[in-house]
Amino acid sequence: MFQILGLIVVGLIIGALARLIKPGRQNLSVVATLVLGVVGAIIGGLIGHLFNKNTGIFELNFIGFVIAVIAAVLLIGVAEGVSGGRRGAIR
Repeated sequence: MFQILGLIVVGLIIGALARLIKPGRQNLSVVATLVLGVVGAIIGGLIGHLFNKNTGIFELNFIGFVIAVIAAVLLIGVAEGVSGGRRGAIR
């Protein structure tokens, strides 16, 4: 129970950091930011676990946290592209 709650809190923090890092304005809701942050946290946990077998998948170490933020930035970019965030870029 506490791992899920912790994952949601960390996902919100990672999603917020990713939105701050990603340049430009994103039309994403707080819920979308949370979901993308949680997905980024899971990806970071999985990849961090590959580098350090002593940690669990849902335990973020420094490498996992950095990878989670990078993954969330990329996911926000993908979500922006899918939702048509840059309507005037390509015609």
